[in-house]
Amino acid sequence: MKTAFSASGGRYRRAMSSQLKIGRNDPCPCGSGRKFKHCCLQKHSVPRETLWAGQREASDALTSEMMRYVDDHFSQLIPEAWRDFHLGYDDGVSLDSDERMIFMPYLLFHWNPTRLSRTRKTPPEGGVVAQSFLRERGHRLLELQLQILNEAIARPCSFYQVLACKPGECFALADVLTGAQAEVVERKASQCVRMGDIIYGSVWILPGIAVLGCCASIAIPPERKLAILALRKRLRRRIVRQNRELAEQDLVRYADSVRETYLDLRDSLGKPPLLHNTDGDPLEFHTLTFQIGSAEAAFSALAPLAWGHSPKDLLHDAEFDKDGKVRRVEIPWTKKGNKMIASWDNTILGHIRIDDHLLVAEVNSRQRAARFRTEIEKRLGAAAVHQSTVARTMEEMRAKAKNRSASQNRSSADISEAFRLDPKARTQAQELMQKQVEAWVCQKIPALGGRTPLQAVHDPEGKEMVEALLLGWERRIKDFPSGLIPDLNAVRRLLNLGAPDSPPEQ
Repeated sequence: MKTAFSASGGRYRRAMSSQLKIGRNDPCPCGSGRKFKHCCLQKHSVPRETLWAGQREASDALTSEMMRYVDDHFSQLIPEAWRDFHLGYDDGVSLDSDERMIFMPYLLFHWNPTRLSRTRKTPPEGGVVAQSFLRERGHRLLELQLQILNEAIARPCSFYQVLACKPGECFALADVLTGAQAEVVERKASQCVRMGDIIYGSVWILPGIAVLGCCASIAIPPERKLAILALRKRLRRRIVRQNRELAEQDLVRYADSVRETYLDLRDSLGKPPLLHNTDGDPLEFHTLTFQIGSAEAAFSALAPLAWGHSPKDLLHDAEFDKDGKVRRVEIPWTKKGNKMIASWDNTILGHIRIDDHLLVAEVNSRQRAARFRTEIEKRLGAAAVHQSTVARTMEEMRAKAKNRSASQNRSSADISEAFRLDPKARTQAQELMQKQVEAWVCQKIPALGGRTPLQAVHDPEGKEMVEALLLGWERRIKDFPSGLIPDLNAVRRLLNLGAPDSPPEQ
């Protein structure tokens, strides 16, 4: 059954707690097309634990037998299958890695180095290993083993989002690409995922039970769903003339495209996200140093860069020499408004520190560093001589941050203690953070095609993308400093999304 689903998954938590009942005349959940009473009614009455244990035993025996068959007949072809799985990129076969969890099912059931482009009506026939194994040893398989092998051949890999989860028992999954939903009995994987996670794998429908036939070892966080939604959009374009929704046979036909998206996500999850400043420039911290002739003259020339601050305000904490002239002063480099967040009154572009005959400016992008040098040349001319520009990437900053983690924790604790002693300061900090969080709904987001979340929620796909971003954000809420927690339900109200259901107990 295909329906839309929400990241909250509340309907599925209720369904799983009450156990969905299937009417005698309803279509059988095994997918046979027959009525339930004429198909799996008798098997459905068998306890689910018994069904799961039986299929697990049959599946393990089948896999062991097929692995021995591979060792005897196909072992020399494994490197070629590994390259094909990775779409031609050969980084060396490593069957000891976690990747074997998804590679071995590909090798056993789907790998076919000679297959031609599949038409929409061509049924999946299995890979070379599965075909050869069936010809030679299929007659020796038990009925349940044969059913499992046929399911493994027929069902393509896809991306399944966890709608609800009972760790150690089962979870409700929805195929992000086709919308198909199933309650899947799974012991191990259900202990390693949370609601909203996305699994790359295959669901097999067996008599009376649905199981996770295979899956990759990584759980894809919800905010990475955007790449999968982009894949869904591309696949839908390929079938647009057929006036129908994506179906399982499309995922068989475009299996390489689906797997390519998984490989890209797998690789990207090992890399830190690319961060940008409020101008949209990649973060790269620059420190610019200049030799100046006069601190007083430099202050007079650069004070206008502090939009919203009067010279009197800037000089409040300045230091002066014995003649009353400026010796040390700090200037925030600010501008009016923000091109990405319309609700902001100003944008901080950098920080300027004047100390006698030295001027040091700190900015957070290469573009702002170039812009500041232009301002210096225009306002000070020959009175300022550039000495150096030092750039530090986010990777370098992260490496240094590891060495400062202990002191940062102490600093955060100090801030929390200060907030406890000064509730007014905490309230002000909370209000400022909430204002910045709520401003996100008006910010143009590249992942939303340059639209703001307020604009994106007006179409179903955009709404789904915004939900994915919010769910990822909600997961990281405990990482906010000093115990300050933003009200993300306020963001949901601004977007007319409503508050999510409370998470299931885990």
